Amino acid sequence: MFDQLSTEAQQTVKSLYGLSDISPDWSRPQDPAHGDLTTTIALRIAKTVGTSPRAIAEKLADALRASPSIEKAEVAGAGYVNLWLKPAVLIEALESTRTHCSPRKVNKKDAPIIIEGSDPNIAKPLGVHHILSTIIGQSLVNFYRYAGFPVISWNYIGDWGTQFGALAVAVEKWGKKKTTKDYSIDELLELYVKFHEEAEKDPTLQQEGRAAFRKLEKGDKALHAFWKDVVTITKASLAPIYERLQVTYDLDLGESFYNDKMDTLLEAGKEKGVFKEGEAGALIATFPEESGFPPYLIQKGDGATLYSTRDLAQMRYRIDTYHPQKILIPTDISQKLHFEQLVATCQQLGWDLPAFENVLFGRMRFADKKMSTRKGNILKLEEVLDEAVKRAQEIITERGDSIQTDNPQELAEMMGIGALVYGILSQNRKMDMVFDWDKMLSFEGNSAPYLQYTHARARSIMRKAKQKSAAMPADVSELTGKERTLLRLLLEFAGVLEDARTEHLPHKLANYLFQLCQEFNGFYSSEPILTAEGERKDVRLALTDLTSIVLKSGAQILTLRVPERM
Repeated sequence: MFDQLSTEAQQTVKSLYGLSDISPDWSRPQDPAHGDLTTTIALRIAKTVGTSPRAIAEKLADALRASPSIEKAEVAGAGYVNLWLKPAVLIEALESTRTHCSPRKVNKKDAPIIIEGSDPNIAKPLGVHHILSTIIGQSLVNFYRYAGFPVISWNYIGDWGTQFGALAVAVEKWGKKKTTKDYSIDELLELYVKFHEEAEKDPTLQQEGRAAFRKLEKGDKALHAFWKDVVTITKASLAPIYERLQVTYDLDLGESFYNDKMDTLLEAGKEKGVFKEGEAGALIATFPEESGFPPYLIQKGDGATLYSTRDLAQMRYRIDTYHPQKILIPTDISQKLHFEQLVATCQQLGWDLPAFENVLFGRMRFADKKMSTRKGNILKLEEVLDEAVKRAQEIITERGDSIQTDNPQELAEMMGIGALVYGILSQNRKMDMVFDWDKMLSFEGNSAPYLQYTHARARSIMRKAKQKSAAMPADVSELTGKERTLLRLLLEFAGVLEDARTEHLPHKLANYLFQLCQEFNGFYSSEPILTAEGERKDVRLALTDLTSIVLKSGAQILTLRVPERM
């Protein structure tokens, strides 16, 4: 449709003004009263051809009125050309929307895209702030998979470093003298907190923790066995939370995986003069003054490696093993400098890097207190999920028979967790978020329960019509205003998906789905569906069916589930 209209507009401009290769830049007017499509081409070429934009627009509109696709063409303002398409053309275009409701076939020969998410630390339960990287990462995975890209989803677990040495010391000093496998994740957290409380009184404990980690790095068998058990406990605690959030990973290779891959990298960096000796024998990378980057610590003076060392090893491993076309790592804004230094160091080493983006999001702030695992006042994600579901259960109970479901507990899980997830993904990730129970777990307005309810309403209509699906009639003669507005919004789905994916902004899809819910509910209230007759009923059932499909597909990309009944 766009190609045909563009060709007709280009031919008109060329024949009238001798200009070639001028794109009409079609867009959809914000106000449906201004047509289905609009172009500013007249405004753009007016100066070049020395004619007023409105005069150019009038001639272009006259030419386009002859198109078999155009129902009406008008000139507006200083030189906008607004077009109304024939119903048959709009309906034919709907097939593209239906196609985009299913993931495209993946070309396995294409280089993969690696997308990180969650990145928890061992021996600690997930805090509520982890939900940001977890669900933003998963939504990006879903966006790319729906678009047909091969994706490797990767949970990079923090299972190495001096914090593990601290835990080993804590278990030895204050543990319950039981087998490591018998500790719960909460007990391990308590011991970690205990270590830092005691270390404030006795600084030598920090030295013991560092010494324990150095022994682990050098292959101490007892510490390695202890470490392995702690990793197993941690992963077991994570699995049910990820399942509740509709989050899955292809790989969960953590920092420890790179323990035997760093020495070669460090030697190569020293040989190239990229890694230089800094204070107290540490290894650092430095950058040109104009970059504004401070020195990047690669290895401590005592020989211990750091997060930066392991990230360099991971980058090298990913390039050599998977040859990715792109790597995306969602983190909060505090990690920005680290990744800038990481990329700059890779470039100084002469590595051929894939496209890389540190997908930044704002920090989650808390109205009442600062969260810290060292102090032990972490707000656990599992507790937040449980509270969300509890609030959903209360609403289901309060509304009684007005809520239709065969499984109230399953519906409460969908609504509660959906409300929390949508409350985050519907906001621009670049902005800070203040965690507030009432705001995050809202069930009104622009919320997951509203989306879920609208989907259930559409499916209820289809059940009452005794139809699982409905195809749009091929030769529709006319559309009412509400039908046309809903149809045009459905046509925007593919474009919204593309914009949200390329800009890595899930809130663009969330906001579109909210708009679609509003438009469908307005359509439902004003246009009889089941009592309509003939062509009108067929059109309205087809729009209802496709609305439910788009809502379900969009929700799944945002990691949400939608019920058939509610």
